[in-house]
Amino acid sequence: MMEYLVATPVASFIFAITIATSVWAFSNENIYANMILHPYSVSRGQRVYTIITSGMIHNDWMHLFFNMLSYCFFAFRLEAELGHWQFGLLYILSLILSDLPTVYKHRNDDWYHSLGASGAVSAVIFGAIMFDPLSKMMIMPIPIGIPAVLFGVLYLVYCNYAAKYARDNINHDAHMFGALSGLLITIVLNPHVVHSFIEQITGGVQSLFH
Repeated sequence: MMEYLVATPVASFIFAITIATSVWAFSNENIYANMILHPYSVSRGQRVYTIITSGMIHNDWMHLFFNMLSYCFFAFRLEAELGHWQFGLLYILSLILSDLPTVYKHRNDDWYHSLGASGAVSAVIFGAIMFDPLSKMMIMPIPIGIPAVLFGVLYLVYCNYAAKYARDNINHDAHMFGALSGLLITIVLNPHVVHSFIEQITGGVQSLFH
């Protein structure tokens, strides 16, 4: 545990504060109500802070578990590659950028609310993919690992489709725009990652034919 705190303090802090705040909100309706994103209010200049605080709470234990599990798989690795303040900047900016399309889309829907760290977690996943595009990822029910870069493409296609047609009360827009934000911010903070990414993909493709 201490190794993570020393090597990746920002990712560790975000992990701990997200769990603590989410658990607190589970048992405190006032905290939950004050932190959740309400696009109708935000678009009118009210409770703008909820663009960030809504990423610190979750709908239930399962929502929290899957987001933090995904976070753990990639966040500590990404901070080690990207740097401490760079990782923190990526996470916060992606949290904001992933919610802005939702605020605009639902600016006139007084009934609509959104919460969860999914947008920022998507950014972390896609930032990590840029550094290691050929790492294997397991996706149920596929019985074998698939390259991370292929997962990324499928993820974006699915999010785009689901944002238009799904009726499951999941904010797929936040997932998609969070992922795209993660890609862009990672490249801006570390432009050399593009060359490394292309080299790894090229090498992977060549290995298939030898």
